[in-house]
Amino acid sequence: MKISKLLWLFALALVTSFTVEAQNFAGLDKSPMDVAAYPSSYRTSNKLIKVIYSRPQLKGRSLDKLAPNGKVWRTGANEAAEIIFYADMKLGGKTVKAGTYSLFTVPGEREWEIILSSDLNVWGAYSYNKANDVVRVKAPISKGGESLEAFSIAFEEVKDGVTMHLGWDTTRVAVPLSK
Repeated sequence: MKISKLLWLFALALVTSFTVEAQNFAGLDKSPMDVAAYPSSYRTSNKLIKVIYSRPQLKGRSLDKLAPNGKVWRTGANEAAEIIFYADMKLGGKTVKAGTYSLFTVPGEREWEIILSSDLNVWGAYSYNKANDVVRVKAPISKGGESLEAFSIAFEEVKDGVTMHLGWDTTRVAVPLSK
């Protein structure tokens, strides 16, 4: 009888320890994850493109310190951004097969280089490998009137396809996409 009580107490202690541990939640991420999709309507479940990325904030820092010119950037914060094409697409006139890719960029003064890589589940750009590039295209930058505190991605339907807009601070990058 003593052994069964001892086993019962041990089992209770084990269950209690798991219950207490399960109640520890992580705090809020400083660069929250977001999704940009086209079409953007929540009523449309048939998406053509989706980007999953984290949104770093300027917080008084300069854009060129956070995403330096001439260096491969993860296009957001934390994990490298992922872009999903649900159909074959053209990125800057180059054909990309339907699938999931990491989205990297190389910021520049007049243009950004947009890179799709076959590497997935990548933290930052620390292990970026040029040999795994699927496509590289250049996209011109412009200056916006208002400063964006958080890095942002949005899609806009245009006559011949879709434009993916990348924006942070007053920098705007327009990336043409079509079927």
